[in-house]
Amino acid sequence: MNLLEPALILATLLCALTAGFVFSFASVVMPGIGRLNDRDFIRSFQEIDGIIQNGQPVFGLVWMGSAAALALSAVLGVLLLDGLERAIVIGSALAYALGVQLPTFRISVPLNNALQRLDSDAMDEDALASARRVFEIRWVRWNTFRTAVASLVSAALMFVLLWL
Repeated sequence: MNLLEPALILATLLCALTAGFVFSFASVVMPGIGRLNDRDFIRSFQEIDGIIQNGQPVFGLVWMGSAAALALSAVLGVLLLDGLERAIVIGSALAYALGVQLPTFRISVPLNNALQRLDSDAMDEDALASARRVFEIRWVRWNTFRTAVASLVSAALMFVLLWL
């Protein structure tokens, strides 16, 4: 067994865990807190995001590890694979970087940070509603996109592993 197979196994596992994480937000977390009033919605998201942003180690390892393992798999794929397998591994790495990681750091994290800075107890109802509207619609849309891309990448990597 060369280094490519364990790298692909690790990348597949970590990408699938990441897909599951964003899927859980899309299917449970956001619909659940979406039923709350504006103040409680903001406070709930601040608490959930606070766990992530305060360096939850397993989350960080999975999130950043997925990108690193997939990048390593792509480099090894260029060196050791050919044809469709190579194209799928490289395409998966690009899709993951552009469709999961980039939107996270360019859209989701800035939205999260803006929400974290709010003092919901000091805000009136109009300000709370406006802040939620600015945050929720865009965040949910991009999280749905990240969920689809992460899921497709995980499935593509599984396909390559079965093919090897």
